[in-house]
Amino acid sequence: MATRTRRIFSFVFAMMMSFTVLSGCCSARVYKVGDSEGWTAKEDVYYSWAETDYKEFHVGDSLVFEYDPLINYVTHVFGALEYELCDYSSPKAVYNTGHDVVTLTEPGFHYFITSNQAQCILGQKLEILVVHDPSCPVPPLQPSKILPVGKTYTVGDSEGWKVYNSDFYNKWSEEKQFHVGDSLLFEYNNEVNNVYEISGDLEFITCDPTSPVAVHKTGHDLVKLTESGVHYFITSQSSYCEAGLKLQVMVGPVPKVVTYPYFPKKVDLSAMERLNNWLNTFTHQPHH
Repeated sequence: MATRTRRIFSFVFAMMMSFTVLSGCCSARVYKVGDSEGWTAKEDVYYSWAETDYKEFHVGDSLVFEYDPLINYVTHVFGALEYELCDYSSPKAVYNTGHDVVTLTEPGFHYFITSNQAQCILGQKLEILVVHDPSCPVPPLQPSKILPVGKTYTVGDSEGWKVYNSDFYNKWSEEKQFHVGDSLLFEYNNEVNNVYEISGDLEFITCDPTSPVAVHKTGHDLVKLTESGVHYFITSQSSYCEAGLKLQVMVGPVPKVVTYPYFPKKVDLSAMERLNNWLNTFTHQPHH
């Protein structure tokens, strides 16, 4: 508890310092997790590694995880509870290439665990505190990055993410208009399948999963569309992908809300009065 309190105090102090713009060049560093040990099952080695030499991780720095991908991979989890319980069921991100470079883009505590729960319980997990580099100005908040609440589309509708047909997901996508802020829900059996978001058309055509942008494998994956442009999704199972289990969607910008200016109605009271007077001439005329 005392260690966690000291680290939180250090975080608050570093955040205060980060608002002071100092001269100098901002330079990102690359840290190999575990140094020569790499990413493996060893008790408390990663806690000690993060504390050794008073490491200070800055926004923009990178972590390199090296390991045998046949045994385990790296799961970036959201909070301390998932970290303590070795719960990887709802990950923030998953890396499984065996040589993963993770760039630290946000300040705060970051939690990494292995997907192998037995090894995680033994101590294969890493908690680090990330702060802004005090030699760099803190970028202003970008309100435009706050995404609207969009629509959620279940990929494949009732069929889900399991149709091995070369044209099924192409037709499914063409019938819809996707915008920034919308989400895709992939539902499937995660014992035989997964979802890889990849970066380009070539990887999509050749079903190449070796350099994914993100990996999803819970069987119930909600993917937020945060940028406009073409997004590509495939399964890492090459035979399934070649049979047609892949999706390409075109994402448009946030739709603009058209608002019309309010113009109060002008009432010509004198005209109304003339109309009333004219009507009154008929209602008050004597009947014959």
